[in-house]
Amino acid sequence: MSQEGSDRYRRAYAGQIARLADIRDGRIEQAFAAVPREAFLPPPPWTIISMGVAMRTPELAEIYNNVLVAIDPERGINNGEPALHAAWIDAVRPQPGETVIHVGAGTGYYTAILAMLVQPNGRVGAFEYETDLAAQAAQNLTAYPNVTVHAASAFGRVLPNADIVYVNAGVVAPDVQWLRALNPGGRLIFPWQPHKGWGPALLVARRAGGFGAQSLMTVGFISCSGTKERISVGRLPTEADLSAVRSIWIRDDRSPDSTAVAVYDDVWFSSEEIAA
Repeated sequence: MSQEGSDRYRRAYAGQIARLADIRDGRIEQAFAAVPREAFLPPPPWTIISMGVAMRTPELAEIYNNVLVAIDPERGINNGEPALHAAWIDAVRPQPGETVIHVGAGTGYYTAILAMLVQPNGRVGAFEYETDLAAQAAQNLTAYPNVTVHAASAFGRVLPNADIVYVNAGVVAPDVQWLRALNPGGRLIFPWQPHKGWGPALLVARRAGGFGAQSLMTVGFISCSGTKERISVGRLPTEADLSAVRSIWIRDDRSPDSTAVAVYDDVWFSSEEIAA
């Protein structure tokens, strides 16, 4: 495959992903067109998964579709659905010069896209708990000098201040340190999975009055390693509860009240709206 052919596949793929995700920021399409997906995957033949069906293929064109691509099938680790990530990236609005913390970076594909979007002068700190994946990500990302890869969990540790915390692993509740790391106006997106394997993607924004939250879509992600949060209410939140969440509070800042939807050791979810 010539470089020209690879570039052509990427441009068509980026346009497809932009349409599927209905993105507002054209720079995201440009980033998807620029970053070679195959550079962050195992060697071919690849295992692609679409609509729950897996297929082996050596064809480069096949990975330039809105499909999952397996990284380690035995561990259930894949490269992620491009349109979902494009929609999430559009929701958190990375801007030049901002700092991003990427939790669950895998082998670094979406880290590279985030890194492009915060250039110039922006930085990405990528955390990956699986040491082999972190080593592969560090190698894959050598062409992105504004990325630092950490072979560690981003759960339960103090993090540097950031404008965006982008979480690609399911959690029962967000780590309190993710909230504390957010600069004023900062954004956090994560898969809230109080039920095993599924739940809403929550977009959180740090406002003057607290952490506003909104549900974007139902997703299923592999669980975040090293999580410690436990639910401390008498029942799991229902689907209606999940969609009712409008804010998240740190328990050290405010105790749970009658607006609480779910309560955890360090944080709680509320139906109270936070003014913009």
